[in-house]
Amino acid sequence: MVDPDKIRKRAQAATEKAAESLQKSLEESNQQIERMREKLNVSAEPDGAAQAGTAQSAADAQLQVEILGKMFSPEMIQQISLSEEMIQQTVDQKVTEAAAIGVDGLMRQMFGEDMGIITAALETLAMEDEEDASEERELDLALERELYALLDQKLAQIETLPEAEPVTYPKNAPQWKHFGVLLSGMISSLNSHDLGGMDVELHTPVMEQKIVSLMRRSWGINGRSELLDTIRYLSQEGYELRYQIYCEADTVEQVLEDSMDEEDRESASRGWRFAQHYKARYIPGFMTGWDVGRAAMLARWGYYLGWITEGEAEGILWELSQRAVESLHSWREFASSYLFGGLMWKLLCGDSAAESYLGYLTDAAIDLLTGKPEDNEGQWKECPWPGARKIGF
Repeated sequence: MVDPDKIRKRAQAATEKAAESLQKSLEESNQQIERMREKLNVSAEPDGAAQAGTAQSAADAQLQVEILGKMFSPEMIQQISLSEEMIQQTVDQKVTEAAAIGVDGLMRQMFGEDMGIITAALETLAMEDEEDASEERELDLALERELYALLDQKLAQIETLPEAEPVTYPKNAPQWKHFGVLLSGMISSLNSHDLGGMDVELHTPVMEQKIVSLMRRSWGINGRSELLDTIRYLSQEGYELRYQIYCEADTVEQVLEDSMDEEDRESASRGWRFAQHYKARYIPGFMTGWDVGRAAMLARWGYYLGWITEGEAEGILWELSQRAVESLHSWREFASSYLFGGLMWKLLCGDSAAESYLGYLTDAAIDLLTGKPEDNEGQWKECPWPGARKIGF
C-alpha cells in the first residue's frame, strides 16, 4: 500500500513551487525596477518624504543626472524612464491578474495538465481528512453483532429486488463479454465508471493518474506483474479460501500464528467470529461474488492503463464469468455475495465505518437492478444472468 503522505507531500510541494515561482518573479521585477531607479536617482519614497530631502541629496541627484547626460543621449534617458514605467505597469498587471484568478487558477496556468494530478491528490487528501475528522466508534463485540444484524437486513432487502429469469448464453456469444464487464458493476457504480465497454473512463491524463493512484493506494499494485498476481490470487484463493479456513477452525487459536502481532491477532479473531456466525447459512462458495467482482474490476483497470492487452482482459473476464455462474445463480445473489465479503473485509481491516459501506453497496445493487438507462443505471437489469448450460456446452 502506498503511504498517503506521499500524495500529501507531492501536493504540498506543487503548491510551494507555485508560490515560490510567483514570489521569485515579483522579486526579480522589483529588483530590476530598483536598479533603474538607482541609475536615474528616482526616489522610492512618497512625494512628501522626497520634498523633505536635504540639499545634499538634491546636489547628488543633479550630479548623477549630469553624469548620465554625458554617458547617454537625452533620447536614451527618456527610453530608460519609459522602460521603468512599463516594467512597473507589467508587475502591477500581473499582481492584479494573480489576485483575480486566485491560487487555483495561477497553479493551473503554471502547471498545465499536471495541475489535474495535483487537484486529484488534494481531493483525495480532503476526503481522507474528512474521514479522519469523523468520530469513529470502537469496533468491539457489540458493534460486530450490530453489523451482523445490519448485513442480514441488507441481504433481505436485496433479495426483494426484481430480476429477470436467467437465460442461456451460447458459448461464443458476445453477451459473455458484456457479462464479464458487468461483473465489475459494484465497484464501477461506486466510482461512476462506464459499464458499456472495456474502458472504464475516457483516456485523459488526470483520469489515468487517478486510476494509477487508486491501484497503488488501495491494492499495492504498481504494474502488470503485481496486477496479474492479484487477479490470480482472487481467482484461485481469495476470501473464499480464507472464509473456509475460518469456518473449519473449531477455536480461534487455530487461526492465530505465533508470528502475528496484536493487530493481526485481533483481525484474525474478528474474521473467525464472522465465519462462525454465518457458516451454518453460507458455504464458502457464497464468497465468490466478492472475489470475482473485484478481480473483474482489476482486469478492466489494468486494460485501461495499458498493463494488459484487450485480449488478455477479455480472457480473464471469461474465466471469471465461468466461475461466477458455477457458484451463483442471479445478480441478486452476486450482489449479496459482494456485501457478505465486503463486511468480512471491513472487519478484518478493523474499520468501524462498515455500516456506511454496506449502505453504499446496497444502493449500488439497487441502481444496477432497478435503475433507468437514461440515468446510467439498470445495467444488470438489461443483461440477464446466464442460466444453466446444456451438456456439451
